[in-house]
Amino acid sequence: MHQSALSLKLSTFVSLSETDLATLARFLIRRRNFTVGYELTHEGQVNASAFVLAEGWAFSYKTTPDGDRQIVDFQVPGDFLGLRSILFRTSDHNVEALTRIEATEVLASDLFDAFADAPRLATAVLWAASRDEAMVVEHLVNLGRRTAEERTAHLLLELGARLKLVGLADDAGFDCPLTQYHLADALGLSAVHVNRVLRHLREQKLMTFQKGRVVFDDFARLTDLAGFDTSYLDQDGPLLR
Repeated sequence: MHQSALSLKLSTFVSLSETDLATLARFLIRRRNFTVGYELTHEGQVNASAFVLAEGWAFSYKTTPDGDRQIVDFQVPGDFLGLRSILFRTSDHNVEALTRIEATEVLASDLFDAFADAPRLATAVLWAASRDEAMVVEHLVNLGRRTAEERTAHLLLELGARLKLVGLADDAGFDCPLTQYHLADALGLSAVHVNRVLRHLREQKLMTFQKGRVVFDDFARLTDLAGFDTSYLDQDGPLLR
């Protein structure tokens, strides 16, 4: 049976049976296309849907009263978009399409029916939500304690590891649609500062980010610089078989 990006991701924690995969396939039938900049979820929205990202990139963010934007995370294929929005009474964040995307709409009833038919999926989705929380913790450490170079390297290494899980990256690097403005809003830096950091990392022959491609020129040294430890991503294979 063909495995979606979501099933590849969830299989990292739970060995999915044919029944589990069949349930997921039914769970992923309401697929829609969205253009760049489309807002799938907005803060304060009630009765919102969640989505599972199949193709493309999205990002979740919060805005301040004066209009500043803090990007909380970037979403890649296999990730949920706005999962809290169908569990909370109102959505607490915004989700926007960063590229053209394909995503499957998920209602609360879809989620609960899937869990009833395949209880192991509930465990796998709980793992996915817990991993998202672990990434937010690392992002807080980025903003509060890591230098500009360390936090930039850490974020790009994390994205590479997440994309590798679903077959969209390797140890050499990955295609990346992010602009310096996206990185700035995620890392708490100015776009000018991001530009200087990326140039310095390139001059140090650690990594290159040009023409929509991140290349890890010296993966080991870059990992050391960032203090990047993949244990918080928990991608070493199923714990529940």
